[in-house]
Amino acid sequence: MARVSLGQFPTPVESLEPLARELGVPSAPAWIKRDDISSPVYGGNKVRTLELLFGEAKALGMHRVISTGAFGSNHALATALHAPLVGLEPGALLFPQPISRAAYSNLDVLAASGATLHSVPHWSLLPFALAQLRFARKRPSYVMVPGGATPLGALGYVSAAFELGRQVAAGALPAPRRVIVGVGSTCTSAGLLLGFALAAEHGLGFTPSTRPHLTSVRVSPWPVTSRFRILGLAARASRLLHALSAGKAPLFDAATLGARFDVDGRFLGAGYGQPSIAGSEAETLFERLGLPLLDGTYSAKAAARVVAAIRAHEPGPILFWSTKSSVPLPAGARARRSGDRAPAIPRRIEAWLSRAERALFR
Repeated sequence: MARVSLGQFPTPVESLEPLARELGVPSAPAWIKRDDISSPVYGGNKVRTLELLFGEAKALGMHRVISTGAFGSNHALATALHAPLVGLEPGALLFPQPISRAAYSNLDVLAASGATLHSVPHWSLLPFALAQLRFARKRPSYVMVPGGATPLGALGYVSAAFELGRQVAAGALPAPRRVIVGVGSTCTSAGLLLGFALAAEHGLGFTPSTRPHLTSVRVSPWPVTSRFRILGLAARASRLLHALSAGKAPLFDAATLGARFDVDGRFLGAGYGQPSIAGSEAETLFERLGLPLLDGTYSAKAAARVVAAIRAHEPGPILFWSTKSSVPLPAGARARRSGDRAPAIPRRIEAWLSRAERALFR
């Protein structure tokens, strides 16, 4: 299986004791997995997935990779910043989303990155535009679905689950009873589900009876983040790994993978790309305590579930999987407009950035 090297692994695990103490439950065993610093270029959960997808693109002889997602897509930005490092030309196919600081920051940097940008007026048109790009005769491209949510992409987080198992075995942290992660495109959740099952099967940090319960916190609505859809991807990833290992990796069906899994939609708020009250509270709390920075529309919603778990004295240990890059971003298009030449930005994207600037900075 081809892959490229983008990240710095293993990512560290740290105690969330300052958060537990602030919430008045100092004895709560809570931890954080710092995938937000998985790369000094741009961290977060997309790095592990892109290592495999870029590897496949290069193995197929492709020179151009195209990500897909909303205007503020972390996957699109990660693709734009990492692809050139391994000799690939990045592009992105995007659709509009609600205005937020996190989305604006991502799109602003993406617009200045040199990636070739395309856009559609609504997400429902994505399949048609995807097909057009994928089968373009003049320039065939390796086109990725939103979040890289394919069985191959999910294998990036199978290895992440093994990484956590090794850290537990080495005594870096106790075996978590519950792992909490945000779910948008489903790739990370599917990979962790399969990875925990495999690690437990091999006795790597876990056993079948101590396999962590995964709670995926919605940042995208149903049916995108339906439990059925996540389990389906995890089962397909299991079949792929079984085939790649010539039958050595055990097969897991959706029912087995779902035995210790739930999807929590209580912190979604008004919907995708919209902050929630609980998420904003968690974002403020993390910032005040010097914990990894969150963004209000993605990672803050998962962090709100962690806060709720500690306050409710849920049995631990609890592990928060930090998936949003906390690495400082390079200069965006807005900062460069006073320079020699403004970047060429598609009209629809330029208009959205202008509206966002008026809403956020004036």
